[in-house]
Amino acid sequence: MLDIAVKNPNDSVGVEAMRLVLANQAFDVLRASLAGAGATNVAQALGNSGQKEIIPLLAPIVTDLSREVALRKQAVRALVKLQDGAVALLKLAKEQKLPDDLKVTAASELNGVRWPKLKAEAAQMLPPPLGLNAEPLPPISKLAHMKGDSVRGAEVFRRDTVACIKCHQINGQGIDFGPNLSEIGAKLGKDALYESVLDPSAGISFGYEAWLIELKNGDEAYGLIASETADELAIKAVGGIVTHYKKSDIAKRAQEKLSIMPAGLQQTMSVQELVDLVEYLSSLKKATR
Repeated sequence: MLDIAVKNPNDSVGVEAMRLVLANQAFDVLRASLAGAGATNVAQALGNSGQKEIIPLLAPIVTDLSREVALRKQAVRALVKLQDGAVALLKLAKEQKLPDDLKVTAASELNGVRWPKLKAEAAQMLPPPLGLNAEPLPPISKLAHMKGDSVRGAEVFRRDTVACIKCHQINGQGIDFGPNLSEIGAKLGKDALYESVLDPSAGISFGYEAWLIELKNGDEAYGLIASETADELAIKAVGGIVTHYKKSDIAKRAQEKLSIMPAGLQQTMSVQELVDLVEYLSSLKKATR
């Protein structure tokens, strides 16, 4: 039953299979599966089951920083489907125990719950992300089900005010600075794509951490580490320009906690343009022959 649920977390067959697993109180098996390769799908199926038994299984994952951020975000999305799960998340926020890398996801989802009192509390404690003209965005779960136009999304991607193309390449076009997005649609689902735009610091890809370099002459450099040898450090700045620095000239270097990708990009787009952009990114997959 669990295998069926993991393979079909979003359809009725998978959800019914998960309900049977829960009905049989196979909690040790579920905890083990939440530590395995298909953990995110397990959390997704648990959330879709709508059973209160999922709360003690998923709530501890939210604050466990040793778990992958994708799993912890899925745990948040699963918990908000239950009133007691939403209460548990708001309690974490109230006690300042909600991890920073989950705040945008939690804010987006909690502001869309169907319980008026909890929704009002969430609006005060965790305001939703703002879009164009400071309008609150719909929850990510709702955005992910909205229909977008990938052709218009490609135009948004290239627009100067959004400037995605100034840091990312797609099929050889654009600036080679941030992660290549040519096949991003095969790697991330729409939920994760929205989260990447709304909260870029929550899931920084390995090798794309921002660094601040202080030189002994008082100058600074900021960007990604392009290469490093025993004597030299190469820093790639926004725009793709690489500058080489002698290590003997460096006074200090520190990894930044915030992503080099700017936050607030959604404020340069209407809701529909954001949906179109994600539709375009979702369509980017490996070409089949």
